[in-house]
Amino acid sequence: MRLSAVDADALALGISPGMTLADARARIPELRVFDCDPYADQDWLERLCDGARRYTPMAALDPPHGLALDITGCAHLFGGEQELADDALERLSHFGMRVRHALGSTPEAAHALARFPAAPAPDEASALRRLPVAALRLEDESELALRRAGLKTVGDVASRPSAALAARFGAEAVDALHRLLGEAARPLDPRHVPPAIALERRFPEPVARTAYALAVLEELAGEAAGRLAERGQGGRRFAATFFRSDGMAFPLRVETSLPVRDPKAVMRLFRERIDSLSDPIDPGFGFDLVRLAVPAAEPLGPTQLALEGGEERSREGGEGTVSGLVDALSTRAGRHRILRLAPCDTHIPEQAQLALPAVEARAPAAWDAPEAGEPPLRPVHLFDPPQRIDVMAGIPEGPPVQFRWRRSLHQIARYEGPERVAPEWWRDTTPREAEARRTRDYFRVEDARGRRFWIFRNGLYGDATPQPLWYLHGLFA
Repeated sequence: MRLSAVDADALALGISPGMTLADARARIPELRVFDCDPYADQDWLERLCDGARRYTPMAALDPPHGLALDITGCAHLFGGEQELADDALERLSHFGMRVRHALGSTPEAAHALARFPAAPAPDEASALRRLPVAALRLEDESELALRRAGLKTVGDVASRPSAALAARFGAEAVDALHRLLGEAARPLDPRHVPPAIALERRFPEPVARTAYALAVLEELAGEAAGRLAERGQGGRRFAATFFRSDGMAFPLRVETSLPVRDPKAVMRLFRERIDSLSDPIDPGFGFDLVRLAVPAAEPLGPTQLALEGGEERSREGGEGTVSGLVDALSTRAGRHRILRLAPCDTHIPEQAQLALPAVEARAPAAWDAPEAGEPPLRPVHLFDPPQRIDVMAGIPEGPPVQFRWRRSLHQIARYEGPERVAPEWWRDTTPREAEARRTRDYFRVEDARGRRFWIFRNGLYGDATPQPLWYLHGLFA
């Protein structure tokens, strides 16, 4: 067992990451250790990143224990870059965290200056050149090779010709050097893509009432509806974030099956989402910022006014419509709990439809329907996978005379078929899948009691299988 992370006090006592637990306890018997939980660490880092979006929408993770914020054009909201950094450090200190930060012209420069503190320098370029080669974040072999060559600082590496560096240490070393010095740009990958529409409301004093914060959110929803109407669009996803004064953030997201720009419909979904939370929104010491974003929007034509006044609720999923009911149920129970069947372009029965979240928008597709007066082509209930049946007496290339299913014997009185379904030979399959995908002969059969079944023979007589197996695939009404 080895130490994965240590605090500043342990570092001062000579304990370092990578040291075995036995050696660490031999040096400090009273050392306190905790089990490493990388998933909890990642979750905590993501929550901190969500809270850092109060400063800029371009907030990205810098694993395993860092955040990168692109504050270009955002610092003036806080009085300057240093004031913004001081506010972030103060909020993080509420959680008992020790934070080291740095400002740089590029993400790589800020990362290096924060993790490798050096003596004060007149400018950023000089400070970067004083850093050790570890600031380039190369692989261990490349970093060791640079040190053995006498290149111990970034300035030593930058003083060598790029062609010679690439020939000896690889192109990765040159690319890392150029990114660190700002000679090559690599965009920041934010945790959340900035939405097309984002509105926020900052409070001079923290608000301790959740009801008031929801009222402000409804005002923002009205403003967002106005902007969507100007664009001729409706929102499909809405994301609200409540920022607490201590630095934590509570995100709420809702999704609609049709484009919506009715503030009442949006707030109804948000209230459904809040009611379904296991833990209510805790304002703590109060909310100081409420933000509403519309990450996804689609075209939505203008709504016609009804004769008696008011807007018609035909397309926007208003209360009392099917789409409104789907949105409310999906918000309360979860988007993967309310499903909608969508047809697929395949003749394999168990693959002819997909169960997708009902709030996902898909192009309408027609289902295969029997002709007027004809029996249904497919059963009402389909088993996936098909259930094995024991054929007691069979007719070659025909249906069985009787079969046993779930310990019950069924005597076939009449049948219809066969309907031959060949495998999709154009799909690349493994030998096991090819064994399962055989030619099927389907029969619609009815037993002596009037119960109708959909059975098939998997394989043909005379092919690779000496005795084809029979399966029950569905039940007719």
